[in-house]
Formats: sequence, structure tokens, C-alpha cells
Amino acid sequence: MRYVYLLLATLLLLGLVACGGTTATPDAPAEVDPAELPQVVDAETVASIQDDPEVVLIDVREPEEYAAGHIPGVTLIPMGEVPERLDEIPTDKTVITYCRSGNRSGQVMQFLQQQGYDNVHNMEGGIIAWEQAGLPVE
Repeated sequence: MRYVYLLLATLLLLGLVACGGTTATPDAPAEVDPAELPQVVDAETVASIQDDPEVVLIDVREPEEYAAGHIPGVTLIPMGEVPERLDEIPTDKTVITYCRSGNRSGQVMQFLQQQGYDNVHNMEGGIIAWEQAGLPVE
């Protein structure tokens, strides 16, 4: 069976080269499976999966902080409002929380885990790390 997979992989690679496709290079980012993330993820990983329909980013900062700059397309649920807004946080998707530095969002991640969320993660370094990585903010 292993030989069948090897043969299929070789044929796929040859097909891509023959059709003018590109192959992965050592510098190319690996594809990330949102269901297999560690509890704490870095900004670059979040950026690579943020457009996945199975991923929900939640900014847990205050509205003033959010207005000063946030990741495009995120949901704002300030930390103090999380308990009363649990119905807005899906249990069937990958949830990633972030704040300014990762402290508040880490607490929210732990709270959500206590509420039964099993696919919730914290973005390490928060919006500070996101901006330092040169990622877009609106």
C-alpha cells in the first residue's frame, strides 16, 4: 500500500511540473490544519488560516483598542462580555482569541475551555506581534 501512495505522489508531482505548476520549496510555508493547532499559535500561523471559513478570530480588547487598529475580519467581543455572549462563539469551529499582548486572550481561552470549548487557541503576542510581523491592520 505504501508503494501505491509513493507512486501516486510521484505522478502528481510529475503532473504539476508538466503543467507548469510549481513545487514546494524549503522556504514555502507548510499548509496548516486549523483542527491541529497548538493552544498557543503565532501571528504568522493565524494569518495563514484566517480566511478559512472554519476559523473564527475574536478580539477580546475594549472597543477603543479595537478602533485604534485590529485584524481585518475579526469579531470584537471584549473580555468582560464573553460570558454573556457565549452564544456568538461557535463550538464547531476553530476559535482563536487575541488581545494586545496575549494575556487577556489567554485568560479568555482558558475560560472557554472551562465552558467546554475544545478547539480554542490564543495568539501569542497579540496585536503587537501581528503588527511586528508586518501583517495587515485596519
